[in-house]
Amino acid sequence: MRFSTILSAAVATGPIVASAAGQLGFALGNKKADGTCKESADYTADFAALSKETGSKVVRIYAASDCDVAKLILPAAKTAGFKVILGIWPDTDESFQADKAAAVENTAKYKDQVYGITVGSESLYRGNFTGPELLEKIQDVKSAVGKGVKIGTADSWNKFADGTADAIIQSGAADILLTNAFSYWQGQVLSNATGSFYDDIFQAFGHIQEKAGGTDKIELWVGETGWPTGGDKYQNAQPGKQQASTFYSQAVCGMVDWGFNVFFFEAFDESWKPKAVGEDGSVADETSWGAMTADRTPKYSLKC
Repeated sequence: MRFSTILSAAVATGPIVASAAGQLGFALGNKKADGTCKESADYTADFAALSKETGSKVVRIYAASDCDVAKLILPAAKTAGFKVILGIWPDTDESFQADKAAAVENTAKYKDQVYGITVGSESLYRGNFTGPELLEKIQDVKSAVGKGVKIGTADSWNKFADGTADAIIQSGAADILLTNAFSYWQGQVLSNATGSFYDDIFQAFGHIQEKAGGTDKIELWVGETGWPTGGDKYQNAQPGKQQASTFYSQAVCGMVDWGFNVFFFEAFDESWKPKAVGEDGSVADETSWGAMTADRTPKYSLKC
């Protein structure tokens, strides 16, 4: 669907569209370029670069216990004036228990720095849980953390749009939902990338709001979107600095300007990452998705 068509559709579905500018956040890894765990000073430097180059003051992480990230990032976030969405990886009992314990312990110490907690990252998309099964994990974490902290999950847009997550949406247990959508991984040409992204997000948001019974029941974010500056072509999607810059300014900043909250994937290149495999089986490079290089140099203008 073309961008102009999406604009018309968005206007027609008025309740989805917010008026004030949204928040811009960044997905943040917990490893250095060589694959070793970051230390407190690394997060301090990450926050300084993000604040200077983007103006953002919120990040999300994926597994609270991995590399002691919750323990290390929250004190640095307090000093830098950032908030963090902590992640819990529920796909194995070992990771779920370790991440839950780290989230509970560190949220209690730095509650003002914890924007929220996501239980799962595309767990429904991978088929590791059904909606009711993931809901049980969310309720478990909600009970353990206590009141005053937003709890939810992050998943692919189509798992919200097709009803897979309805048990979570309708339960009243989810305070916040993060919806991921990548035009690149759908093999879109750049000229249709923004329209495709908007279409996916509005399908997901519209379904969530319908099933939740209103536009103010659950806080909604774009959980991940982005475009790589290097690596392999994926179907019709061509990586490159110019392409990434265009997608950032049109799709990401456009969504923020419309009043939606967006997490860009990701803050910095992660050269340690192995090759990824797309839905069609094609192998693709995931080391060049950062808005900045591993040494925190911006690749293009990052101010919306």
